[in-house]
Amino acid sequence: MFLVKPSFNVITDIQPETMLRKIEKAGRLCYKSEEKIDKDSYKSFIKGIIKRGHLSVIEHENISVLFVTDRGISHELVRHRLASFSEQSTRYCNFAKKKFGNQLTFVIPPWIDITPGNYTHSTPIDLESKGANIWFKSLLHSELQYMDLIINQKWTAEKARSVLPNSLKTEIMVTCNIREWRHVFQMRTDKAAHPQIREIMKPLLQHLQTKLPVLFDDIN
Repeated sequence: MFLVKPSFNVITDIQPETMLRKIEKAGRLCYKSEEKIDKDSYKSFIKGIIKRGHLSVIEHENISVLFVTDRGISHELVRHRLASFSEQSTRYCNFAKKKFGNQLTFVIPPWIDITPGNYTHSTPIDLESKGANIWFKSLLHSELQYMDLIINQKWTAEKARSVLPNSLKTEIMVTCNIREWRHVFQMRTDKAAHPQIREIMKPLLQHLQTKLPVLFDDIN
């Protein structure tokens, strides 16, 4: 089996000034104040509409992000509305095939200290706690059972997937408009959010704050 850390990749080619000017143009249409548009007017205008809660205006732009995370976290992501999702399928992806390395890949949660990489049943491993060792051995067991079902029992991938755990690595493309991304960050970076979704959402928020501070810098 292979262990990885979660990650994200912003797919959208973010052109800050182009995106922000489009939002300003849409917003000023409401007030017919287009004559006030100048070189830097979008900054104060957008800050103002966010402060006033006129958030429908920022729905005119969206961002697509490719997440590498586990199935448990992808199930939290798809609960958000006003978003589009495309996720790697466990029905059609047969992990016993060469294109997947003939193995399962799992995501390391932030509370377990283990180096990403290849591990087998013969790998000597002794993690820092009994719980961590139970987690590690359960993944090895899941891989063994999954491969047995497909290779020896001739089950299809859609049947064998029933033994796959939440730690299974998945890839999911998420597209949201700016208003919905703000909602996602407000929920999923909060201290009450699951630690694994916070682990990936906080650095994504920080990345977008450097790219589009006027849209995201008021979210902590």
